[in-house]
Amino acid sequence: MPGLYIGSTSGYSGKNMIVMGLGLYFQKAGISLGYMKPVGAIPVEVDGCLGDEDAFFIQEVLGVSNPAKVVTPVVVTHDFKVQAFNGRCEDHVEPIVQAYEKISAGKDLTLVAGSGSMNSGKYCGVDGIHLVKTLGIKCVVIDRFQKELNYDYLVVLKETLGDSMIGVILNDIPPTFMDEITSLIKPFLERKGVKVLGVIPKDSLMGTIKVCDLAEHLGGKIISAHNKKEQPVESFLIGTMQVENFMTHFRKHRNSAVIVGGDRSDVQLVALEGECPCLVLTGNLYPNDIILTRSEILGTPIIVVRDDTFSVAKKMEDILSRHKLREPAKIKHGADLVESHIDFAYIKKELDLKY
Repeated sequence: MPGLYIGSTSGYSGKNMIVMGLGLYFQKAGISLGYMKPVGAIPVEVDGCLGDEDAFFIQEVLGVSNPAKVVTPVVVTHDFKVQAFNGRCEDHVEPIVQAYEKISAGKDLTLVAGSGSMNSGKYCGVDGIHLVKTLGIKCVVIDRFQKELNYDYLVVLKETLGDSMIGVILNDIPPTFMDEITSLIKPFLERKGVKVLGVIPKDSLMGTIKVCDLAEHLGGKIISAHNKKEQPVESFLIGTMQVENFMTHFRKHRNSAVIVGGDRSDVQLVALEGECPCLVLTGNLYPNDIILTRSEILGTPIIVVRDDTFSVAKKMEDILSRHKLREPAKIKHGADLVESHIDFAYIKKELDLKY
């Protein structure tokens, strides 16, 4: 039975969204589906069984169920890495092959989710390239736009995998880059034999995080406007500049959380009156009563964190690029994005699916 490996050029490229979008589409088309994530990078124990957090979640979304040890035969823990780096790496490929045979038995298609990049796991022989070749399955590779695309890597992967690589999905593409994709990048890739299966645009909903989740990730505490803790945050600004300069910058980025020292009440007030989604006050400094009152009146939550402004900004950048796809609205929206931007007819033809 056919299998499809979903890999990427780097971690946090949108593999979960693509896997769920593909899976839900195929199920809607009447295709019986298997799912596995051979290598789990986020160890978590559920009902006494060690598995991968994302794998547990995606099984739930797709409505499929197999034992954690079968779905994710290799779970990367600290001890696992220590053993591997000390040269005591077992044969992890054979258990993956056996698990794939169990899961794919009787299924029309099995989705195999990658972890990290296509080269991740090379140190112990479970990288995506090796698994695609060993399992004898096809693969698609996601490349997420992060300042630029990894077009060299995509061409090298095609040369390495040959016909096993069906094509690529370009994800999170900003509007300003679409013309370059159409006129330069896509024609270049396809001249090199790399089929572009879809171009998924940058989407504001997919890139947001709720204020309450942001507070949790930052190790902070919401101290006001608790009834607005579900508000979405798209991006952030740092309020360390003079208030006049900040006002000019802030007008261009209205939906941004503002990170500012707890003692900068001037910038805090400008941000509040400008209707930012939330304030993040650093240095474990609480605002004065005027700021707290305006926060409650305007419905703008304030998060107080211990770290300094620079550290919080670094954390925010990381959080906004890596936070999890868990909310029902995001799952549906992500599936809709995948369905409307990917060439499913080509994928089905390459997988020889008669549906």
